[in-house]
Amino acid sequence: MVSSMTGFGKSEFTDGQRRYAVEIKSVNNRYLDMNIKMPKVFNALESEIRGELKKYMKRGKVDVYITYEDLTESGSRVQYNKEIAQEYMNCLSEMAQDFGLESDVRISLLSRFPEVLTTEDAEMDEETLWEPLQHAIRQAGIQFAAARSREGEFLKKDLESKLDRMLENVDFITERSPVIVEEYRQNLRNKVSELLEDTKIDEGRLLMEVTIYADKVCVDEELVRLRSHISAVKQALDKGDDQNGIGRKLDFLAQEMNREANTTLSKTSDLEISNRAIDLKTDIEKVREQIQNIE
Repeated sequence: MVSSMTGFGKSEFTDGQRRYAVEIKSVNNRYLDMNIKMPKVFNALESEIRGELKKYMKRGKVDVYITYEDLTESGSRVQYNKEIAQEYMNCLSEMAQDFGLESDVRISLLSRFPEVLTTEDAEMDEETLWEPLQHAIRQAGIQFAAARSREGEFLKKDLESKLDRMLENVDFITERSPVIVEEYRQNLRNKVSELLEDTKIDEGRLLMEVTIYADKVCVDEELVRLRSHISAVKQALDKGDDQNGIGRKLDFLAQEMNREANTTLSKTSDLEISNRAIDLKTDIEKVREQIQNIE
């Protein structure tokens, strides 16, 4: 299966007492770069959360957003910090004495000072939090993986059409290559005949020149390797790799195809082959761009 590195998944789960929401989105990246934003109450579960998320991704820059809401009244409590309140009262009384002012401190004023009244979340064991959170992560992960697979299928079809077009250009160059050698031999014979007029042409020397030219413009090896690389890309797209992904392998093959196309273009002096080699390079560049999206 071919998967894109672009995906989105979202899930929400409520167990009657708490609500859990998980959102996952990703873009292209060479490696797996996971960034998780979540409430502090889940800090102790970060290792389990990352482990569960990795089941649905291998590469990409992934942003995960986890939100949590306690629907019960026992989820948090207000804490009165008597010592801090006493410190505030002492300071206010001292100020009143220093400046000869009347102390008019009320409860409504004192309670608004920092840290006098604080809200604390009720402690919960990790297992109570993890089971419903894991369920929400799984549902979001399934959606996320499905979105990547759908995008991957579109990429696969587009790549296959480009690979077929590349094979057509390789076939044309393969058929055209022997023709240009024969054309060179005939043109060389005609030019020599014009210069020497009635003098007999040295067939041995003519054959040697044609052989040197044929060796210079020969791209048989490059075309064989191009066919092999195109075939390898098609096989990888058909088989996929659910364990490791195929993106890195395809990227390497695209680089090799580009190398062979450059060599082919540099060797030829024929206009038709040059045009086809340029078309080949253009398609390879498009393939390389698309491969950057594959996991």
